[in-house]
Amino acid sequence: MSPVRETSSDAVSGTPLKRALTTPLLYFFILGDVLGAGVYVLVGQVAADAGGAVWVPLLIALLLALLTAASYAELATKYPKAGGASHYATKAFGPFAGFVAGFCMLAAGVVSVAALARGFGGDYLSAFVSLPVGAVAAVFLVLLAALNARGIQESTRANAVATVIEVGGLLIVVVLGAWLLLRGDGDLGRLGRLGTPGESAAGAVLSGSVLAYYSFVGFETSVNVAEETRDPRRSYPRALFGALATAGAVYVLVGIAASAAVPTGRLAASSGPLLEVVRAAGGVPPRLFSVIALVAVANGALLTGIMSSRLAYGMARDGLLPAVLPGRRTPWVAIAATTALSVVLALTGSVATLASTLVLLLLVVFFLVNVAVLRLRRDPGTAGHFRAPTVVPVLGAVSCVVLATRIEAQVWWRGLVVLGVGAVLGALGHRAARRRRARGG
Repeated sequence: MSPVRETSSDAVSGTPLKRALTTPLLYFFILGDVLGAGVYVLVGQVAADAGGAVWVPLLIALLLALLTAASYAELATKYPKAGGASHYATKAFGPFAGFVAGFCMLAAGVVSVAALARGFGGDYLSAFVSLPVGAVAAVFLVLLAALNARGIQESTRANAVATVIEVGGLLIVVVLGAWLLLRGDGDLGRLGRLGTPGESAAGAVLSGSVLAYYSFVGFETSVNVAEETRDPRRSYPRALFGALATAGAVYVLVGIAASAAVPTGRLAASSGPLLEVVRAAGGVPPRLFSVIALVAVANGALLTGIMSSRLAYGMARDGLLPAVLPGRRTPWVAIAATTALSVVLALTGSVATLASTLVLLLLVVFFLVNVAVLRLRRDPGTAGHFRAPTVVPVLGAVSCVVLATRIEAQVWWRGLVVLGVGAVLGALGHRAARRRRARGG
């Protein structure tokens, strides 16, 4: 199967999408997506797998994420088009691989938005008012779509405000953890306790790194707005690596503060581990963290919704989905379609069910992207684009395989079903496209 060819001029040609993103807005976009709802719940789960040394898998996950992020930086600046992984895989391996990559990413995005919508209507909201989760999720998704349809500039401005709130909440945890240690109530010894009973230290770190890795993968969202960035060759690498470095530093500090302040067993058993730090330290109303968590969930859903709609738009332009040109220079048809699917999923599935295959789907996508970088090295692309050392995408692909070996068998079965559906639909779509080309010829 031959790849779709595109000249260098195509990468810098005009776009029907509005170029509104500056480097600071893109930085906050990526940071807000990485510092999403996951950090408020994942610290406890990482502690359950890795023990008290929570900061170790967080740091390893950051390093592994940076490998794939470098591949995205090269491709996003080389081909600044909406569509992300789907567009890159199409260029490298042809439309079938592009559809499979896009389908996996689109499925992960839609499922993620649905899960976040249910999370928004769950325990954090019930701290203030009790409402049916399904109804809250549906209303939440409609309002989210309305903001998304207003345009990328309005959406990212809301994200910048929400990101400041999220980071502020995490810094409160760091400060409270330090205060606990200063007054003698914490235990620094827990920070060196690696591993859990029945598993080696290496296995515990790798298992914890899989969970921690999920908290860094939000950077993939940003490649789908490269076409709406004013100067992607200059802005994207700076915003991407700056946001990941910031998020990594915050995560490591939060992991240290939480583990030193709260016993590992109590941290692992809590569905709101950062709230345990607040309760242990005192001085900050626990409801404050419910508000911060709601903002984090809403912001994560907003950014994932942007990604899903822009990905659908990019796949449509590559001929992998039906194409409809938006009227407001925002892909409103794609927004409506992905929102409708998210509503259906949010009304019919639990958060645990919706989230179970996300990591596996993303690892498949990331593997394809890392391999695509190597395949596309023969194409010069846009002049002056970012270029990663060859060893980086190789290590990125290997890291995806290694992390996939730590995923449970039941998740693999669910993921294989999704991949099978994507493969069948991709084959049918490719066959239909060939017939259209034959008729056109």
